[in-house]
Amino acid sequence: MLIFLDTETTGLEVADKICSIAVVYEENREVKSIYELVNEGKKIPPLASSINHITNEMIKNRPKLQDTQAYRFLQNHNDINTTIVGHNINFDLKMLRVAGFEFYGKVIDTLRATRHLIKECEFFSLQFLRYELKLYKEEKEPLVAHHALSDALIAKNLYKLLLELANESELVRLTSEKVLLEKFEFGKYNGRYIEEISICDRGYLEWMLANIVDLDEDLRYSISYYLGG
Repeated sequence: MLIFLDTETTGLEVADKICSIAVVYEENREVKSIYELVNEGKKIPPLASSINHITNEMIKNRPKLQDTQAYRFLQNHNDINTTIVGHNINFDLKMLRVAGFEFYGKVIDTLRATRHLIKECEFFSLQFLRYELKLYKEEKEPLVAHHALSDALIAKNLYKLLLELANESELVRLTSEKVLLEKFEFGKYNGRYIEEISICDRGYLEWMLANIVDLDEDLRYSISYYLGG
């Protein structure tokens, strides 16, 4: 089974939890989905609400993740015959592990696969790719950025496009291979070449490696490469 997954969380720190989850799958050639708000006992700060538009009032009486239909669905399909697909999917799987779910099937990260296969893209965020690659033309209904169900559906459309460049097995393989990035996609050097910054501000890159615990794996690999490490 192919499952498209996305979660929204209370933040990006170690103590943060999932506050919404969506799974999208096909059954008898029909696209089906499960979307749920969940309450893992962690309050949602205003900054997170400003991104995912989920408030503490919205999750007040919601169940824990393990008590949801989405969790049971994932458990029922947690085997080597299932492939989970998502954008930066390792983050979602990490948050699921925090909630007690360890996935044993195959994984496709549309973020890393796109970095491998469509290197000419200036940025690789899901929303940028949605418009850069005209994925919106596949949308059957209005989708909202940073909404778990919408993002899972956008990832589904991105996966469909990637299948034109590589088959499923190749996408699984590419997911496990690091990508050498050329440019920064955020921060004070957004849009500038990492190699250039390794020459003019080496100390900043060394600081990033030493202090940003959740630094993107490909970015960490690329910084180390350009620093000669």
